[in-house]
Amino acid sequence: MDDLLTRHRRVMPGWMPVYYEEPIELVTGQGSRVTDSNGKTYLDFFGGVLTNSLGYDLPEVREAVERQLRTGIVHTSTLYLIRQQVELAEKIAKLSGIPDARVFFTNSGTEANEAALQVATNHRGSNSILAVRNSYHGRTAATIAVTGNRSWSASAYSPYNVSYLHSGDRLRGLLRGMSDERYLEAAEEDLREVLATTTAGPVAALIAEPIQGVGGFTHGPDKLMSVWQRVLDEHGILLISDEVQTGWGRTGEHFWGYQAHGVTPDLLTFAKGIGNGFALAGVVGRAEVLEAVQGISFSTFGGNPIATAAGNAVVDYILSHDLQANAARTGAILLEGLRAVDSPIVAEVRGKGLMIGIELTSAAATAAVFESCKRDGLLVGKGGLYGTVIRMGPPLNLSEADAREGLEILTNVLREHGSASG
Repeated sequence: MDDLLTRHRRVMPGWMPVYYEEPIELVTGQGSRVTDSNGKTYLDFFGGVLTNSLGYDLPEVREAVERQLRTGIVHTSTLYLIRQQVELAEKIAKLSGIPDARVFFTNSGTEANEAALQVATNHRGSNSILAVRNSYHGRTAATIAVTGNRSWSASAYSPYNVSYLHSGDRLRGLLRGMSDERYLEAAEEDLREVLATTTAGPVAALIAEPIQGVGGFTHGPDKLMSVWQRVLDEHGILLISDEVQTGWGRTGEHFWGYQAHGVTPDLLTFAKGIGNGFALAGVVGRAEVLEAVQGISFSTFGGNPIATAAGNAVVDYILSHDLQANAARTGAILLEGLRAVDSPIVAEVRGKGLMIGIELTSAAATAAVFESCKRDGLLVGKGGLYGTVIRMGPPLNLSEADAREGLEILTNVLREHGSASG
């Protein structure tokens, strides 16, 4: 393992982080568990940053991919018809809730958001974008430009004029501690003031995550996007819902995060969980909006036969096994159990379904809990604007037994470090 780490550091850029003081190589996986090169097995509550939505080695996904591989066709490009792509697009268009929807496939959430921004700016004839503080939308020039988190902003270069709204952080900032009603009023005032003061000419779109992922699973009250959309509609501004982390039933309440807000976005982006590890993402939008791109375009590998074979199997499994309901059920076990933990280092437990964040009182406490979870056989993520959030996105088919096992590890670790801090 040390040799692999040395080799990694020799050829990979230093700004590409590796988890843990002693990094691990994961070599096998089954269900919700993975095993490292030293033979230690872990319960995985992070799933490749919410990407392995059905865990590891699910027969239905494996067999779908193997069937496609046996045809000998791994890639053709979208210059030819791809049956798996069309079938998946039909399912996603129907599930999106967007009328007369069109779907464009890409390889990653970054590319999906890039495509959505291209569509919106073409449709509106404007390069002005509204975004949200503490957000994360990707690593290209355009998506970095609309990312409201300095730690992830590698460049000040921007192809857009971007104005930022206040985030859903309820612990700090100008909107902290507000009731839901007052928060929504303040959010509307904020949007109207931004439009009146920091924008010029028409604005193309607002891009927002229903629950901020990298930002530490922060979110405003339900109906926030509805408040925003009411104001946007007065100006003809499009709404882009970034569902890269909130899609596919993960919140438990709804299939998409935007549905908690009583709105229908003009554009919806998806990625991560749809491929269960295979590179697959895309953007959905009303035909009149998505057709606005002036020029020929396609994604070389986006929507390829292998990835869309996996995507079809994933969507079918999520729907046939009602994993949205499972996310609500197992998520409730974790959320209720974590909120009952008495530890001085826990500032807040938040989230919906199987999208859960534990805000701790310091980055040092977060690092200690993060390492101790690994020690005790549980993999979690971390994030938040100040590096103070333990992030979890377990597989959507997480069993109740695995949820309780993970909860016990978390509870013990939080109490252990809470006692140490006292």
